[in-house]
Amino acid sequence: MEKSDIIALLNQDLEGEHAAIIQYLTHAYAMGEGEMACEIEAIAREEMRHLDWLAETIVDLGGVPSLQRGEMRMTGQSVAEWMKNDVLQEDDGIKLYKEHIDVIDDPKIKRLLKRILSDEESHRGDFDHFVEKAGREGLKDLRGNRSDGVTRMLNWGIEHEYTVILQYIFQSYMTKDEEASKELEDQAINEMQHLGWLAEEMVGASGTPRIEHTDVDQSTETADMLRADIKIEREVADAYDKAAGETDDPGLKELLIRIRDHEIYHIDVFSDLLEKD
Repeated sequence: MEKSDIIALLNQDLEGEHAAIIQYLTHAYAMGEGEMACEIEAIAREEMRHLDWLAETIVDLGGVPSLQRGEMRMTGQSVAEWMKNDVLQEDDGIKLYKEHIDVIDDPKIKRLLKRILSDEESHRGDFDHFVEKAGREGLKDLRGNRSDGVTRMLNWGIEHEYTVILQYIFQSYMTKDEEASKELEDQAINEMQHLGWLAEEMVGASGTPRIEHTDVDQSTETADMLRADIKIEREVADAYDKAAGETDDPGLKELLIRIRDHEIYHIDVFSDLLEKD
């Protein structure tokens, strides 16, 4: 099989992992705090690990990791129905991985896909259990319909965080600078924390998180990447600072200031890297 064909198949798998991550996180955030929500977030983190392995393999083959997101199942009026959708999401992934294992002839890649498949089969069992557990425990959707300046600001923050997570992860795979790659990955993980904090804040405020992203910078030269990252971080640090000054909610103010300070730290990290480049 040609490398280009393998890359295309792996990007299908990567897009499926991307979809699963967002679907599962959306369900976890909507349930609020609790044991099952924590377990689902842990599954989402395992899917992130799969995405990382797939992206690194694609780059090793000379390809470019896809930033597209596969199809998600976001319907359902109850937590039990969401869990049924998560079972179906895992079924899709299992089917695709089995197909790709059969046709890819590279033994190392075949071994990797079998490793991921083992996780997906375990996840499917978890979600199957969660269907029954959600019904038994009466778990409910804690999201609300609040729509005002606070929820618009929170969804803006979620949109930004999702965008830069994709941007920094993509850049970490594409840069040839090992130090920059590690720092980009580290800052992406920090942005994932921000997304979670903002989504949880949104649910606590009786709103509904909207996990969508805007355009992602896909520069391939490290200096161009870092300039784009510094620009967006400066813009959002100012925006978080302004939002913190406009809210009367002390808890929200504290959260926004904390995120602002992290963004300022990112600016300094990226600026140092740019000076070295």
